[in-house]
Amino acid sequence: MRKAYLDNIRWVTVALVVIYHVIYMYNAEGIVGTLGKITNLEVQYYDAYQYVVYPWFMMLLFIVSGVSARYSLDKHTGKEFIKSRTRKLLVPVTIGLFAFQFIQGYINISFSGVAENPEMPAIAKFIACILSGIGVLWYIQLLWIFSLVIVLIKRIDRDRLWEKCKNMPSWILLIMGAFVYLAGQVGNTPIIAVYRFGLYFFSFLLGYFVFSHDEVIEVIKKYFPFWLIIAAALGIAFAVRYFGQNYADKPVNRSPLFLLYGWFGCLAMISGFAKYFDFENRFTKWMSSRSWGLYVFHYLGISAVALFVAKPGLAPAWACYLLSLVCGFVLAYGLYFVISRLPFFRWAVLGIGKND
Repeated sequence: MRKAYLDNIRWVTVALVVIYHVIYMYNAEGIVGTLGKITNLEVQYYDAYQYVVYPWFMMLLFIVSGVSARYSLDKHTGKEFIKSRTRKLLVPVTIGLFAFQFIQGYINISFSGVAENPEMPAIAKFIACILSGIGVLWYIQLLWIFSLVIVLIKRIDRDRLWEKCKNMPSWILLIMGAFVYLAGQVGNTPIIAVYRFGLYFFSFLLGYFVFSHDEVIEVIKKYFPFWLIIAAALGIAFAVRYFGQNYADKPVNRSPLFLLYGWFGCLAMISGFAKYFDFENRFTKWMSSRSWGLYVFHYLGISAVALFVAKPGLAPAWACYLLSLVCGFVLAYGLYFVISRLPFFRWAVLGIGKND
């Protein structure tokens, strides 16, 4: 039986990611890899949205992915699970880069001027396009690695640890914040800050061992107001303390405030959705069934508007924001509709098999 609240968490979080990337694209905080500020505002106060969502939304997606991995391994062998995850996750971020995502890569390197550099050999530009085409797909790169490791862990553990986590009391979840902080200090790549192996693998494990238990979900649902109040207080403190600084890199993304807010933000979201959004209707089913395509394709529309409309100044700033938001959703859904129906590309770009 599918957990409706998990599906709702997934598509809502992906929608928040789309909005985040629109604001991120035109941010005034000096975050590299984007077009940057296009307004005449002295301070872009709405940039605070980035500080509100960034510490927890990818942690939350990895937790949900860990829960999904547990449910899948209850129904399939380790071999079947790895085969399925390899097609769904590894193929799009390898073959898919050559089949389609190099387009995103070209746009990405165009922001830095690499694409127009006459001194750079064509083969070097092509390689740059392929590597830059990974973009938001870093998430599924890590998820594929974690999926391989969890099969090994399950084989060794034989569900002993998983069973012990079934009756985890809520006070342990408070203490877990300290372990989240420690996880955030290890496995961080020095150049590309989004690859946080320690933090995201620990989040994945929490999903697999802890939040896959209905008993745990029932406990945290009771304390939703408590998690929400703590998360809101930490979120306000984080935004006030670090607004204007690079929240996506060290030292900010390894600070206690960042990681504790991220943890309690996840607890608030999971408990809140389990309590109030454990249902489905036509709209939620539609959004849920297309959340994968929205995640894979959304950044293309946002970045294309930034490069071809906002950068040359063809429209006022407010129109660029609005057009980026619309294209982030509409182009993503359009591409998903088309590519999911093309025999080779549905497999190479989206990891969709013949029987899916």
